[in-house]
Amino acid sequence: MYKPRHQTRTRSSKADTVTVSPFISEVLAELQRAPHKVKIIQDNCDHYKTQIHLKRGFLTAIERIELVLIIDNDIDRITQQILANDYIGNRIRRYPLLFRGILDNNYT
Repeated sequence: MYKPRHQTRTRSSKADTVTVSPFISEVLAELQRAPHKVKIIQDNCDHYKTQIHLKRGFLTAIERIELVLIIDNDIDRITQQILANDYIGNRIRRYPLLFRGILDNNYT
């Protein structure tokens, strides 16, 4: 009888695609090539945790990447977790500073 006042719109669901920066892609490829560089990520986490003034989001990202590294040291699973379209993967990818030094060839 009466038309609705406002047309209802259905919300479009978010795309299931994960946006990965070229830097993160290169880092993951380097980790596949040289798995011993996972130690650099652990060193970066230790370094940044000692700093006094960090954003809460960055501290959360450090906690999440440490959780991933504690659970498993398999590079394929670490890569899968970083690329995951979930809270942990999004939080880790938001702070590429955690992967500083992995692409440098000076570290052995």
